[in-house]
Amino acid sequence: MNRVVVTGLGCITPIGNTVADFRTSLFAGTTGIAPFPPYPEAPAREAHDKTQGLRFTQTAAVKDFDASQHLDSGILTATDRTVHFAVVAARQAAAESQLTNHYTPDKIAIIVGCACGGRQAEETETAKLYTRDARVHPLTVVRTMASAGASNISIDLKITGPALNISTACSSGAHAIGLAFQMIRSGMIDAAITGGHEAPLTFGFLRAWDSMRVVSPTQCRPFSADRDGMTLGEGAAMFTLETLESALTRNATIYAEIVGTGSSADASHITQPHPDGAAAAMRIALKDANASPDEVGYLSAHGTGTLVNDTTEAAAIHQVFGPLAAKIPVSSTKSLHGHSIGASGALEALATILALKESLLPANTGITQVDPAINLDIILGAPRKASPKLALSNSLAFGGLNAVLAFRPIE
Repeated sequence: MNRVVVTGLGCITPIGNTVADFRTSLFAGTTGIAPFPPYPEAPAREAHDKTQGLRFTQTAAVKDFDASQHLDSGILTATDRTVHFAVVAARQAAAESQLTNHYTPDKIAIIVGCACGGRQAEETETAKLYTRDARVHPLTVVRTMASAGASNISIDLKITGPALNISTACSSGAHAIGLAFQMIRSGMIDAAITGGHEAPLTFGFLRAWDSMRVVSPTQCRPFSADRDGMTLGEGAAMFTLETLESALTRNATIYAEIVGTGSSADASHITQPHPDGAAAAMRIALKDANASPDEVGYLSAHGTGTLVNDTTEAAAIHQVFGPLAAKIPVSSTKSLHGHSIGASGALEALATILALKESLLPANTGITQVDPAINLDIILGAPRKASPKLALSNSLAFGGLNAVLAFRPIE
């Protein structure tokens, strides 16, 4: 089987719209979480009421991104914000690796994750329909479909190989990367553009999440003793993957090797996670990587900052690693870029890859005291210098859909 490596990176995120800016913010602990501006479509309220009927006031939104500076009017008209993120991030990764100059278009796959589709287009047109019985825009269908990112990356980069979208809630991006890895390893394709994208920060989406009582009224603090929920985000991260042999032959930059992936289902509850499911996915990823638990030197946690998720994920880590669990450095970067649903696994894979490349593990910011019940080595304060032999990145979605990626550094 082929060995598979990462040779190009791209991103549009709340903490940077280039990989260089993302890296700087990641290791400086600079958060992208901030108060969101008023939503014009929110129901009218008293002038002194700044909450817009929500129990929280902050999100992790992409900043200083003008899609018209990157995309032509045709794409802008036919697509939603999530696709803008996807196409620009994919361009960045493809430009760095020069993938399309080295492989025929039919041997490159596009495998991306997006769970929510074009939320802005859907809510805007639905409101017009139900409040004014107005005509719905003729491009509403193609703006809202979750697969629009994969389609538009294909069109933009003239790639004709397999192209598809995976929608598995918060694990979408990680599942997509895992599938792309398996396709290259097996020889089905030669290379891939893969990752995740999402732009769900619409007023209706915020109200829906608010109803679940899982969003923090303050700020996401994964594994903190006083954690009180997640912070919603948006963005995209994209990667180019190819075989190690090909990358070495053409002297490409290699960021990391993907060595394993694991997927499982809790088969338990639609919103309440179960540790057995997450533990199974980690074990499968380790077996797929032909690795033992004592090789893991960093774990990028799903770590949403909710009471249940963090406790359950910690329990799963203890199941897999036993007495080693308390010695493995762990952090969740969602305290920086928020929870971007289908893109979150891709953003966290990017953070994990940079951690391996730089021999520097990102800190879990915003914590004053780690929940003692967690009993894990949560990285606090500054990033930690370390050179792990193996790193895992967890994505644990609603519905009990789990995806774990295993990475090794290239020496």
